[in-house]
Amino acid sequence: MVKPSENTDAARMALANRVFFRLYQCANMLHKTGSRAVEAEGLTTQQWAVLGALSRDEAEGGMSVGDLARYLKVSRQNLSGLVSRMERDGHVKTAPDSRDRRSRLVTMTASGQHVWVVEAQPKIYAYYDEVLEGFSVNDVTHTLHYLLKILENMQRVDNAQGGAEEAAE
Repeated sequence: MVKPSENTDAARMALANRVFFRLYQCANMLHKTGSRAVEAEGLTTQQWAVLGALSRDEAEGGMSVGDLARYLKVSRQNLSGLVSRMERDGHVKTAPDSRDRRSRLVTMTASGQHVWVVEAQPKIYAYYDEVLEGFSVNDVTHTLHYLLKILENMQRVDNAQGGAEEAAE
């Protein structure tokens, strides 16, 4: 005989498996379809995320590579190659941080600003409209709320696994 709590735990884990598999699929589809949305601008979803991060008011003077990596939830190694390619393409520039000479500051160039505001953002907004078709503002708000809860819990797990020490290196 199955105990009610065992049945509940099994159902919860089955649902959790479905949630995380769908998140995995969504991440893959975002990369695939999002990159297609901005490919004419020579961007990928990763580059779109970097330009988006650097376009925020909080990043007006640029961001250190470490801060940018933490904000985007990527490793410094992955970000380093991405920033190098974006620098080569003229979208960003790096320079020593005047506050900490060991650190590099990443800023968006005038060309990167043009690509972001004039060329990419209208296509990104059209992509959002297409992907969120049928979602009310309330639906989007609830989705964001739950994704933030998952992200906070994942951050807690990452910290417990030593991720905070990795980010500091």
